[in-house]
Amino acid sequence: MNILITGASGNVGRETVKALVGKNDPDLQVFVGLRHPQADAGLFSGMPVKKVAFDFLEPDTFEPALAGIEVVFLLRPPRLSDAKGIFGPFIEQARHLGVRHIAFLSVQGADTSTMIPHHKIEKLLEASGIAYTFLRPAYFMQNFTTTLLADIRTRRRIYLPAGDAKFSLIDLCDVGRVAAEVLAKPKNHINKSYDLTNGELMTFGEMAGQLSETIGKTIKFESPNPVRFLWHKIREGTPTMLALVMIMLHYLPRFSKPPMLSDWVAQITGQVPITFSEFAEREKETFM
Repeated sequence: MNILITGASGNVGRETVKALVGKNDPDLQVFVGLRHPQADAGLFSGMPVKKVAFDFLEPDTFEPALAGIEVVFLLRPPRLSDAKGIFGPFIEQARHLGVRHIAFLSVQGADTSTMIPHHKIEKLLEASGIAYTFLRPAYFMQNFTTTLLADIRTRRRIYLPAGDAKFSLIDLCDVGRVAAEVLAKPKNHINKSYDLTNGELMTFGEMAGQLSETIGKTIKFESPNPVRFLWHKIREGTPTMLALVMIMLHYLPRFSKPPMLSDWVAQITGQVPITFSEFAEREKETFM
């Protein structure tokens, strides 16, 4: 079975490829979609994968990348929000070329959050006639080692307009393992949606406390109002649209019920999901 991973160079893409390759299943051929396969020669070095040129902003790459593909893992680059204009043509090309199943990396709450692009892409897939699976992960722990890392290391703080809202959490390693199971056995997951969380609900104050305990240095949590946060991120050079998405993800949960927890990770993979304390300990040196 031929499987295409779009956005393969991203964090979730890499974890998914690693999990798929780790199955050592000769019936699975993994194709990794990369914007610049030649420049990214070091990616997936030594792995039995095939690299193909693919870029959501270059529709001419769709047909060659999708030729002969049966299952697709659709990963939306964060900077792309035009669901109908960008992802609509890709989904239509996939349908035209006979793709049987598309797994989409969505986000928890996408079924009801009509303003976010994830919701709109889900609707496009539901209307496409292609079998789909929606993976709706909780808040990525890896945000602490990427987007939030500079503030943690240089200012010893987490700066987000989240207040005392509680967030469900997930480690990308667990998302990759779930995705690999879905892609390898798509018939078991036709037209299903999975919220992916571990067993914890935590505020950012509690997460800052856990990080402080792990690294032995105090990490503060500061919760600015949304306008101040937007101004701060734009001054840092963050694109306005991305800063607005960050506000939606961190500020709006203050006005809704805490998200539901699920056990889909354990059910699908047979493994207990990683806790935040385990993540913090594993990444301890990164935060120092």
